[in-house]
Amino acid sequence: MSRPLVLASGSAYRRALLDKLGVDYSCDSPDIDETRRDDENAEELVARLALEKAQAVAARNPNALIIGSDQVATLDDHILGKPLTHERASAQLKLASGRTVRFLTGLCLLDAASEQFQLEVVPFDVEFRQLRDSQIENYLQREQPYDCAGSFKSEGLGIALFQRLTGEDPNSLVGLPLICLIQMLEREGIDVLRGE
Repeated sequence: MSRPLVLASGSAYRRALLDKLGVDYSCDSPDIDETRRDDENAEELVARLALEKAQAVAARNPNALIIGSDQVATLDDHILGKPLTHERASAQLKLASGRTVRFLTGLCLLDAASEQFQLEVVPFDVEFRQLRDSQIENYLQREQPYDCAGSFKSEGLGIALFQRLTGEDPNSLVGLPLICLIQMLEREGIDVLRGE
């Protein structure tokens, strides 16, 4: 690969996903205001933040291809943020019990040299089982997913919370839609299967 590839994120989850592609890349954490604008719906929010994260990192990496990503979980058009505490995680899972939560992941691939970018929002639906309070409490004690939108880790025990998963790419649920990213990289001349 002739051009540097930079992941605009400090997320260990996104790094682990990108590692699956076997491409050389570096990480550079963007420092942007992620506050939702008053007139912004969830899809607009994740698209804007994915682009702004890539643009912030592009300023420090002027010849690179920059990957920006942002994700929110929504229930009835209400955004579920990262719970950060046990109490909020419990409340989120009780609210999600027996219902479908939609995850929206904004993905941007920005050519820092030309400032041209590709931008997509990838949806993924999670239908939760009917959960008893004791199941929620046991899950939270075991996995403590307080830094995860929706209060679970699908790559771990969180899979036991679900009835059904619906979407094009299960990686998007973790925060980086790899199928879409591979297509974007190919448009920039990077074939991950050939290692170039």
